[in-house]
Amino acid sequence: MIRKAELVVDAQAWLGEGPAWDARTQNLYWVDILAGKLHIFRDVDRVLELGESVSAVAPCRSGGVILTMGRAFCRLDPDSGAVSQLAVPDGELDENRFNDGKCDAAGRFLAGTMNRDERQPTGSLYSLDPGGTITRLLTGVTISNGIAWSPDHRTLYYIDTPTREVHAFDYDLETGLLANRRSAIRVPAEMGWPDGMTSDTSGCLWIALWGGASVTRWDPQSGEPLEQVHLPALNVSSCVFGGEELNDLYITSARAGLDEATLQEYPQSGGLFRLSTNAVGMPTFEFGA
Repeated sequence: MIRKAELVVDAQAWLGEGPAWDARTQNLYWVDILAGKLHIFRDVDRVLELGESVSAVAPCRSGGVILTMGRAFCRLDPDSGAVSQLAVPDGELDENRFNDGKCDAAGRFLAGTMNRDERQPTGSLYSLDPGGTITRLLTGVTISNGIAWSPDHRTLYYIDTPTREVHAFDYDLETGLLANRRSAIRVPAEMGWPDGMTSDTSGCLWIALWGGASVTRWDPQSGEPLEQVHLPALNVSSCVFGGEELNDLYITSARAGLDEATLQEYPQSGGLFRLSTNAVGMPTFEFGA
């Protein structure tokens, strides 16, 4: 039985997102996109003010972290706060920004862009390899969101939020290319919007539901929900497994766009939560440079 989620940081983040677990340091990285903040949590929450929208983060094998900021891939030294730009995708529109991102087991950083007004399919999904080469994997994306892999790394799961679907692709870990797109999960409107997600070692997907005040576990083979855990935050944005045994689910949330009445009903919106589970999560993979 899954226990109730606990609030670990009452951050009141405008748009908490992008949690990533660093197994070497036992740090949890997460971001507040609209405030331009990188949070580093380990017992206490340290905040770096980066001054620009930062939407996704992952640890690097050689130290530091890789970030998406605005429309660029960047690298950050958390100790000094120094940021350097790595690459900018060709042809990215001014009205787009990066959103969710995650590394694969080979060390590539996959990250997608979204239309800032959240209505036009002007975004793409990109892959940045450790050598600095950018590959565009998908186009016609409106709000690029959750990314996760099956335990054997042969299937990539992906969310473009307005579709309300989780799509599955055959994934070639050697080349990093996608094939055979199909629908794996359809999230009913009454449950909310599928946002960020992660996977566990049994092959199930854990999906944060924006507007649904919950995080959910799904079987991507049947497309059926298995569990739903409610939170005192309406807009639940993403999740990742962490802790020494990778059985603690860290969950981000947001308070942007919520009126006072809604905030009274969901007072911990914008907080970082931790949920002890009976699952073992897939690790956060590192960028290979």
